[in-house]
Amino acid sequence: MTAPKPTPRADRVSLWRYLQLFRSDILSAQPERLYRAWMAEFRAPTIRSYLCNDPAIVDLILKDRPDQFPKSERLIEGLRPLLGNSVFVANGEDWRAQRRIIDPAFESGRLREIFPAMQDAAIAAVQRLGQSQGQSVEVEAAMSHVAADIIFRTLFSVPIENEAAHALFTEFQNFQRTQPLLNLGALLKLPRWFPRFHRRKTKASARRIRALITKMTVARIAEISAGRAPQDLATRLMTTPDPQTGKLFSVEQMVDQVAIFLLAGHETSASALSWALYLLATHPEIQERCATEAARFSDAPSLAEMSGLDLIRDTFRETLRLYPPVPMMVRENRCPIDLRGRAVEKGAQIVLSPWHLHRHERLWQRPDEFEPDRWRTLDGKTSARSAYIPFSSGPRVCVGAAFAMIEGPLVLAHILRAFRVKVSLPVPPVPVGKLTVRSADGIHLTFVPR
Repeated sequence: MTAPKPTPRADRVSLWRYLQLFRSDILSAQPERLYRAWMAEFRAPTIRSYLCNDPAIVDLILKDRPDQFPKSERLIEGLRPLLGNSVFVANGEDWRAQRRIIDPAFESGRLREIFPAMQDAAIAAVQRLGQSQGQSVEVEAAMSHVAADIIFRTLFSVPIENEAAHALFTEFQNFQRTQPLLNLGALLKLPRWFPRFHRRKTKASARRIRALITKMTVARIAEISAGRAPQDLATRLMTTPDPQTGKLFSVEQMVDQVAIFLLAGHETSASALSWALYLLATHPEIQERCATEAARFSDAPSLAEMSGLDLIRDTFRETLRLYPPVPMMVRENRCPIDLRGRAVEKGAQIVLSPWHLHRHERLWQRPDEFEPDRWRTLDGKTSARSAYIPFSSGPRVCVGAAFAMIEGPLVLAHILRAFRVKVSLPVPPVPVGKLTVRSADGIHLTFVPR
């Protein structure tokens, strides 16, 4: 079965119509020809953008010359109210200093320490789904709940039912509903004094989120000073000095990092898990194979047992191919360069689109088909090496990639051990690009106890 695509659009639309579509849904705004093009140019009155699907250009930008192509101010502008100057938006030495503190917290040994917290959240998710008693469940909301629960348990050692965690989760839901992927004012490269069109609700929600994170951060600092802080991710981030300068994160810097961990770890994981369950519901033969694999999982599996979830892991990988949670990444060219015979000027915007790259007709066999088994074939592995970047690539690869590749299969395994997953509504969900790739009207599934 072909995986759902955005509402088809004509190959050519006016600039004004494009901007209207872009504002409502970045995926549907893109013309159909981009699924077969190596490179495309978009001209706005004040900026030129180039969408690049050529794997050689993607490697050049992400791996070979990342300093020449830093994260674009247009991306930073859209997320600045929430993320401040976190590792996700920082560039240059500022970014490198932050990674020197953050990377050790996500090493494999550290992930082993927080695995039990992931496990507890997955078990709690199964219990909540069991309360649906076979009724239709809006899965995006349910997966947002479990993904946020995992982040709170691993970051601050509290379940989502904790008062502060629940309040923060609620505000993140408000923020997601009001925040587009990119800010139009920044996309058009308007002067810095010109209003940036941040929605009033978006800015207010970001302020409330940061205030709640600040309260939790200050409380943790007090626990650290008193010698009674749990050894979770928050404690490690607050007590790990930069190995070059010896500096610790300030409260404001810590708030920036917690904001991106909550955003990246909760929004992106919820998106991937929701689409994975939908794909399994629409492919019952693959679901049963995954359930058989999950049935070999013990009630309280160890991290080592995760290596036995081969098909479930490939299913999650295939979901990230078809529905990459972050559909587009924006870089800025810092010096003139020739790309595929085009003279790309300094200051141009370079758009790398996992959404298009992962469905590219010249790079994947049957690109719109859900085929987890492709990951064990030579063709699938070859395509993955050149055209698969759900976590970006190169020095700026997502610091939480390993975390996500444990979390996703773990949650799916627990759910599939307990339930058969079935589609509730006959109309397929339509993917739209907001802050992450979500469904236009939700994903509705039924969980039948096995």
